[in-house]
Amino acid sequence: MVTAFDGDRPPSADLVSDCVHCGFCLTTCPTYVLWGAEMDSPRGRIHLIGQGLSGEPLSDSMVGHFDRCLGCMACVTACPSGVQYDRLIEDTRAQVERRHVRGVRERALRAAIFALFPYPRRLRLLRGPLRAYQKSGLQKLVGRTGLLRRLAPTIATLESLAPRLHGVPRPPARVQARGEQRAVVGMLTGCVQSAFFPDVNSATVRILAAEGCEVLIPPTQGCCGALSVHNGRRAEAQRFARRLIDTFERTGMDYFVVNAAGCGSSLKEYGELLANDPRYAGRAAGFAAKVRDLSELLVELGPVARRYPLPMSVAYHDACHLAHAQGVRTQPRALLQGIPGLEVRRIAEAEICCGSAGVWNVLNPGPAADLGDRKAKAVLATDANLLVTANPGCLMQVAAAVRRQGGTIALAHTAHVLDASIRNLPPDTLLTRS
Repeated sequence: MVTAFDGDRPPSADLVSDCVHCGFCLTTCPTYVLWGAEMDSPRGRIHLIGQGLSGEPLSDSMVGHFDRCLGCMACVTACPSGVQYDRLIEDTRAQVERRHVRGVRERALRAAIFALFPYPRRLRLLRGPLRAYQKSGLQKLVGRTGLLRRLAPTIATLESLAPRLHGVPRPPARVQARGEQRAVVGMLTGCVQSAFFPDVNSATVRILAAEGCEVLIPPTQGCCGALSVHNGRRAEAQRFARRLIDTFERTGMDYFVVNAAGCGSSLKEYGELLANDPRYAGRAAGFAAKVRDLSELLVELGPVARRYPLPMSVAYHDACHLAHAQGVRTQPRALLQGIPGLEVRRIAEAEICCGSAGVWNVLNPGPAADLGDRKAKAVLATDANLLVTANPGCLMQVAAAVRRQGGTIALAHTAHVLDASIRNLPPDTLLTRS
């Protein structure tokens, strides 16, 4: 009998034993909230990992429960015993990717996803056709028929998630600080962020410059590897990480700033990702120590740029990989609350994932839509003028769900709001976003 795990970084039995099956994780786990199935809860999956370590084979059923985990890490926040579920599921997924043979259709879908999403240039090639599709009115026509969702749910999900595209110039390789220089900052432009939300990067650059940072943006930078590592493709993630380190480590940067939550959580773990690489282990740990979410750095430096009033109400949505994986919760709220006239409203069930989770919504369109609809209802119930979050996937997922609900709310990245305040733009600049 072939056991579930081999000797190449199997999940830790010691970490498995830390779980006392208390159940505090259950109400924060999106799949358990949806289905109420024990094996689709964190403690249930830990039990399955324990079975695998005891010699059970890696069955289709077992893999299905691992695959259905969003990796949102809400359970890590909720756990009173400090169980490192993030380490367990990441090591388990790497085993699954190496040792489990998926069906032909699933292999083809995953191959297509990972041939496209981690490559910014390939994603940018889609902008022209997508803008034409949106402007022609064909998108609305296809949506009204409902045929795409019935015949090709994966394609329908991708189509519904795509934001309205606008032409935004790519940022220059170097932007000088305004006023006294306080730091030299390298900046990740990202894959989905650079292709579909380039305005977030532009706003980020303006904010950093206004706060006294020289910003370095090498045009040769590529993917950080977050999508790969979160889906068990460890060797691929390591290749991306090495290249990014090579690109930035000689720039003389003091910090490395990220404005996408999923990317930030992986970048902060580069030391662990490359720990067994003798050429990169020390360099990766040093690089990771410089990584900051945009909100972290701005709070750490303290504001120097004036904030002008924005008289409006916002609902702030915690991106899972910012709140749970990185523990960054107070900083974005502090920045928003520091804007005169801005009211920050709480979203109910804030700990429950919106269903984006990297490419989880593409691989699991039905359950992802259910979670998105749940989040959209909670967002709309705040009656806020604007939804604010710090992750491109969340922006796309919640926007699509709000449209399905027939609701209306403007959506923006945290950087959009700070940029509007610093530039003294009117609230309508933000409220016309969707």
